[in-house]
Amino acid sequence: MTDNKPILIWGAGAIGGVIAAYLARAGFPVIAVDASEAHVDAIRRDGIRISGPVDDFTQALPAFTPDTITGQYDIIMLSVKAQHTETAVQQLLPHLSPEGVVLSLQNGLNELRIADLVGKHRSLCGFVNFAADYIEPGHILYGNAGALMIGEHDKGVTPRLQALESMLQHYHPDVRAVDDIWAYKWGKLAYGSLLFLTAVSDETIADSVSCPDFAPAFTRLVGEVLSVARAAGVAPLGFDGFDPEAFASGDADTARASLDAIADHYRHSAKQRSGVYRDLAVRKRKTEIDSQIGEIPRIARPLGLQTPVTDLLIRYIHEIEDGARPMRRENLAEFTAEAQRA
Repeated sequence: MTDNKPILIWGAGAIGGVIAAYLARAGFPVIAVDASEAHVDAIRRDGIRISGPVDDFTQALPAFTPDTITGQYDIIMLSVKAQHTETAVQQLLPHLSPEGVVLSLQNGLNELRIADLVGKHRSLCGFVNFAADYIEPGHILYGNAGALMIGEHDKGVTPRLQALESMLQHYHPDVRAVDDIWAYKWGKLAYGSLLFLTAVSDETIADSVSCPDFAPAFTRLVGEVLSVARAAGVAPLGFDGFDPEAFASGDADTARASLDAIADHYRHSAKQRSGVYRDLAVRKRKTEIDSQIGEIPRIARPLGLQTPVTDLLIRYIHEIEDGARPMRRENLAEFTAEAQRA
């Protein structure tokens, strides 16, 4: 599928920047596309720098903004923020070859919208769980390695998936093409809801999830997301130590043990706070709350389900985005009390 043809990485931030750098270092003809002119200029001038406990190197890489890229490509890996998906797909469509595919390497269920725009046969699904942060133009922090899986919309591992799996294993040998990507996508959505909740506080992820006082809120939130997934016909699967069954069991001690395991993982990571926290506290911009977590109530309601705890999370994040609620530990206490009444 690759035939040494150029590969577009559309969105060269935290996820896309890491993938682009590793594939280029392995000899693949990678081209980065990013909406930030400053980021593109820095990559053109100095290369893209990957730093952190996993690796530290700088990789030369051609880079363009969406309005300066030309040509058509068989493989476009999309890694923009979820709320920018539709705009990015409209921009990349003229550059997608007739037989080309868009592989989403994003958080959320964006592949559903991508398939509507490009056709399901030209859309592939991705699940990403490594930790990375955009630090400044041309510089990405790679905090720790994690799972990366790819799949078709429908079950089955196809030859094109196998070709992409082989390519992406040059980023990390554990990359896998899987038979049921939606089981992992929904597992990550449940896990992502937990990370969104940690971002209402100014504490680290580990400090937030390890506090016994807040365990009921995390447990109810994750359990609610898993309930929607099952109603939609998906049995979420775990990854990197996250076990959905711990939250679906209804056993408080089992859920507490899983939260402690998550806290221990982050205590040993260079990434102490979520990307959501960075959006709110550092980059002062809107988060992916509506595009990621907002999908949960949108899917639940036609199924006859209510999502009061998820709705509460969305409200809290909106209030912080709008400047109506400061980021502080007390938010977790208030959220826990409201979630238990929901």
